[in-house]
Amino acid sequence: MPIPEAGPRQVLVRVTACGFCHHDRSVMAGVLRRGVASDVILGHEISGVVESTGSEIAGLKTGDRVVSILTEACGRCDRCTNGREHRCREGLGIGHGRDGGFAEYVALSEHCLVKVPEGLDPIGAALLACPMGVALQAVRETALVAPAETVVVTGAGGGLGAHAVQAAAASGARVLAVTSSPEKENALRELGASEVLETNGLDFAELVMAMTGDEGADVVIDTVGSALFPSTLRTLAQYGRLVLLGEILGQNVSLNPAEIIFRDARVLGASGVSRATVEQAGLMALEGKLRPVVDLELPLEQAAAAYRLVTERRPTGRIALLPNG
Repeated sequence: MPIPEAGPRQVLVRVTACGFCHHDRSVMAGVLRRGVASDVILGHEISGVVESTGSEIAGLKTGDRVVSILTEACGRCDRCTNGREHRCREGLGIGHGRDGGFAEYVALSEHCLVKVPEGLDPIGAALLACPMGVALQAVRETALVAPAETVVVTGAGGGLGAHAVQAAAASGARVLAVTSSPEKENALRELGASEVLETNGLDFAELVMAMTGDEGADVVIDTVGSALFPSTLRTLAQYGRLVLLGEILGQNVSLNPAEIIFRDARVLGASGVSRATVEQAGLMALEGKLRPVVDLELPLEQAAAAYRLVTERRPTGRIALLPNG
């Protein structure tokens, strides 16, 4: 592909690293099609260095280290001006509706870029928005997790899950990590999980009830979706909050509204991340409260290997692709 040209309100970024997300795997597998541009270059977890700037750029300069949010934001609409750039009315998903970071260079709006704090590893910085910021925003702003609450995280060994475990633990919660990969137990405990629950052959809802004196969990951060429903709902305590953060299979579920009504429960969707939350994730990373979990670094030419490993649920956290070596 030719090196893209930056428009007046864009900067050209030389990509240092780009995380390989389950979103990328779903597009490659044909599971996710909605809104995907034809022949799009994938990759939305981008860290890099500003190579050049457009004529109308004021806040960034050549040489700045940056990380992208998931949406190319306009910076002008009501959502952008209210700190919801990830839901920009004119924005396109990076690596989804427009080209992303599985390339040596990418041209992006300055409004979808955040400066990387000094002292952070440039490869780990690729995860500051997704999955770190996405998980942090789901835990703190959507679920409103409070100290001493019990939080269940499904798919805890994956990219979103590993960082949701950390974000919930940093909020003072008791974290029950649900995984189908028992070999990840030690890693999950190191990330802050109080208990690790295996899903193989067992309904984890029963395990959660046993561990909470039949009270249930205050919050479930679900990164898996339909594959674990309705166990995720049955896990909730009275006044519990179920936050839907991921959907792997793309399937429908059957829901009896009474299950929500009589629990006084809340079912909430969460996606994307604002620039402010990415900045917060960066500060927490500097303080050691939230660290990027990069399991493997691969050159861009080995993206097919990343696809296979993610399909097999092998990595703990993320694989990072290195387009420029």
